[in-house]
Amino acid sequence: MGLGQLFTLMHALITDHCRISDPATPTFRNRIALSLPTPPSCYRLAMRVGLGVRDFLFRGETVYGDRIGLVDEPDQPAASWGSVTYHELARRSRAFGEALARLGIAPGERVAIAAHNSARWIAALFGTTMAGRVLVPINFRLHAHEVEYIVRHSGARMLLIDPELEPTLGSIAVEHVRVLGAGTDDEMFLGDADPTDIELDEDSIATLNYTSGTTARPKGVMLTHRNLWINATTFGWHTGVCDRDAFLHVVPTFHCNGWGMPLSFAAMGGKQVVLRKVGGAEILSRIAEHGITMLGGAPAVANAILDAATTWTGPIPGRGTVRMLVAGAPPPTRTIERIETELGWEMIQLYGLTETSPLITMNRRRAEHDPLDPAARAVRLSRAGAPVLGARVTVDDHGEVIARANVVMQGYWDDPAATEAAIRDGWFHTGDGGFVDDESYITISDRKKDVIITGGENVSSIEVEDCIAGHAAVAEVAVIGVPDGKWGETVKALVVLRPDHAVTEAELIAHCRDRLAHYKCPTSIEFRAELARTATGKLQKFVLRAPYWVGRSRQVG
Repeated sequence: MGLGQLFTLMHALITDHCRISDPATPTFRNRIALSLPTPPSCYRLAMRVGLGVRDFLFRGETVYGDRIGLVDEPDQPAASWGSVTYHELARRSRAFGEALARLGIAPGERVAIAAHNSARWIAALFGTTMAGRVLVPINFRLHAHEVEYIVRHSGARMLLIDPELEPTLGSIAVEHVRVLGAGTDDEMFLGDADPTDIELDEDSIATLNYTSGTTARPKGVMLTHRNLWINATTFGWHTGVCDRDAFLHVVPTFHCNGWGMPLSFAAMGGKQVVLRKVGGAEILSRIAEHGITMLGGAPAVANAILDAATTWTGPIPGRGTVRMLVAGAPPPTRTIERIETELGWEMIQLYGLTETSPLITMNRRRAEHDPLDPAARAVRLSRAGAPVLGARVTVDDHGEVIARANVVMQGYWDDPAATEAAIRDGWFHTGDGGFVDDESYITISDRKKDVIITGGENVSSIEVEDCIAGHAAVAEVAVIGVPDGKWGETVKALVVLRPDHAVTEAELIAHCRDRLAHYKCPTSIEFRAELARTATGKLQKFVLRAPYWVGRSRQVG
């Protein structure tokens, strides 16, 4: 039997499984003429097992139970858990779920958490979701009134808070408040809980993750067990996670549940090391201490590591073994090149959103790029990447990146209008502008609303930022459009310089004019001590742009 015939037979069996009672009927015979055993009169799928978060920790405990699975942050206001095996992590996670039940928090109800990275955070993630409750991760950098809004909007019955945040968040009105630490461990994590196999619908909500709200009130993104399962599995597949790996949790775990890496690494038995606060030198130290092979972070984290490496004594830890996942913004090509040449690490670029769990594209060094020099490879790696397994990612007629995948959210919590606006005709609309090249790789050119139109020409602020960031004196840059009587808008760059470096406005403009079409180049540059960012580290361009558009009804030229 040829492969094509086999596929045809499978199609016939599946599509007509309840209509074909006799394999000798003309319908069946016309589809494929083979002499085969008589199939059942009514073909049915024998088994369908729902996908759930518990699958990952179940495998970790079953296969790697005695292995150190989680190393807690040693320097924190709460007592550190130290090193915890996967068996013990699973036990504490189950105990957490049982504690929720004792408090009367029912399946489907919400448990909010506002805390720095910690072992307790990860145990709460597993414990809440495995027990059929919904975890609401909250950005710990938000103001108290913003946290209160999320707690109220989500309908959370419990709020877990970091000890450092108790003075500001402890008074938020919610039925149950617990400060994570030794004082609540006995109640929440150390009680007895027998392994139970709760039946969960894979389409039920596992986590309710709120967007950063740079332009409006944050929206609650409903991510299901199926969403998280497929994201974590796809992440592990594309990055090659195995039981020999060790992951450093640099990315805040509130951000898309740590990108799903707590799940990916639990399933494969990899060691997970918690980092509470980001610092370039501290990251290098943890890599050296724990044999870290993978970490994630925004381009700003990569730059902090590169800066720390310049004063590091001895060989750079992880040279030739570390994979660094970079997302949150397109990294400058110079940063990508330096990760390879100065650190000796592999840089993998990701693209996604909270609404996509988050992974939908990945760009990893290909064999075809090995003959290229580091600078040329960096150009290839500056693209957001190709669609990952199971995702379709393209650009619509308006230049907006759209995606279709099993990782796309169920919708926005209590906001059907926003859901309908984001998911249309079977596609999720990202709000990002971009294009697809002849290798099917996506390049993010800009947030659509941030495209600068000057003299009728579209200018990508990211392209200009990448150019300016390539100057040795520049630490950070944001490019915005400001009003111009002649051109409608003109390009302005806001620049933060590196310590002990100097450059003039004219020199930076000349640097751009040597590398870009002149209409793309800044007409003015303003030097600043810092740039306004969201609590997740994203540039708040609407804040940067606002002072220049005061008194105008529109903020475009």
